[in-house]
Amino acid sequence: MGKVVGAALLAHVPTIMLPETVRKDLNEGQEISLVPGLKKLRKDVFEKLDYDTVVVLDSHWATTVEFVITSAAERSGLFTSEELPRGMTQIPYSIKGDPELAKSLSNYDEKNGTWITPIADPHLPIFYATVNLWHYLGRGLDEKRWISMSVCQTGTPEDFIRAGRALGEAIRDSNRKVFLIASGALSHTFHKLRDLRKHEASDPIHIFTPEAYQYDLKVLEWMKRGNHGAILEDFDTFRKYKPEAGFFHYLAMAGALGEERNQAPGILYSEYENSVGTGQVHVYFPEPLGGFPAPKDLVLTRD
Repeated sequence: MGKVVGAALLAHVPTIMLPETVRKDLNEGQEISLVPGLKKLRKDVFEKLDYDTVVVLDSHWATTVEFVITSAAERSGLFTSEELPRGMTQIPYSIKGDPELAKSLSNYDEKNGTWITPIADPHLPIFYATVNLWHYLGRGLDEKRWISMSVCQTGTPEDFIRAGRALGEAIRDSNRKVFLIASGALSHTFHKLRDLRKHEASDPIHIFTPEAYQYDLKVLEWMKRGNHGAILEDFDTFRKYKPEAGFFHYLAMAGALGEERNQAPGILYSEYENSVGTGQVHVYFPEPLGGFPAPKDLVLTRD
């Protein structure tokens, strides 16, 4: 029987890939906490924890008619971001995949009322929500497998949770020890271009609105307490502050970990920081619950 041995909500912002001198120039001479946080997380967790596969719930990879999961045996190449090529250019990556686990998800999607398609095409694009975190947490740990799941841009919060339930079942029925990464932000509204450079420092006073700032802190407090049920119950409120990708990354993680039944408390591996208006943080959830079957009334049927 497989198990989720750890999970985390992690920030992947382009700033973490800039040279330290540039990061400090943007942040009033100080290092942002996200970079030392990732280095400490690698030392404390990714180099010590017993896991086989990392599944990245990638908030930057948008698909349309289904969720997609990478099923190639390897992904390798040079990554240049179409969004910010000045900061992320020709980053080398060589990532071992997990075709067996990825392909198994097609056995669990429709029974959970959703669609997940494994794709092994070597030309499938990769996104920095995966590459940036692999760069810090997976590079050099060549025996570890990393696969990525997309966010379906036509999906609702319920669809994201259903996709997570399917993932949780597939992990449970495998022989894998899995680490889940919810790669993305909390509130996620950028300042406009002509104002943006006034808000590049990490101080959360630069979050887009005071209301978004305060609600991010509320969500973060619930995470620290392991009160995942409160986040899910009050999610309609959080939607007002536009969490990144509809908060797919967290909701799918929650679906895989038993939703409100999961009470794993979060350990902060960074401060709560601003990135041009958006809320960024690293939170690690050790030994979460996981692998619950879907209720029967959620089974999808096709004509």
